[in-house]
Amino acid sequence: MSDIADAHDGQTRHPGAATYLIIAAFLGVLTAMEVTVFYVHALHPVLVPLLIVLAGAKFALVAMFYMHLKYDQWLLTGVFIFPLIIATLLLVSLILLFAYLSNHMAPIG
Repeated sequence: MSDIADAHDGQTRHPGAATYLIIAAFLGVLTAMEVTVFYVHALHPVLVPLLIVLAGAKFALVAMFYMHLKYDQWLLTGVFIFPLIIATLLLVSLILLFAYLSNHMAPIG
């Protein structure tokens, strides 16, 4: 039993409630920014990329603090991040493929 206790002595302490409240406030601000961006007509040409960036920032905050990835070992974080990167690359490549095919397909008939 002391081996387990010794292994945990070198780990970083998790943050307190104040840190989680600050992160929750940032998430609220990012959500308000997403809603505001949607209603500002000058930003409509870059609406989707801007919303994706804001959503990515929210995801990073949630993953780092609420899922405790910031405080885990690099191996555990890598097990989470590597498939996420692969899935993101696959999603982006499929979106680009469908955009390309929708613009270059000859009409049938």
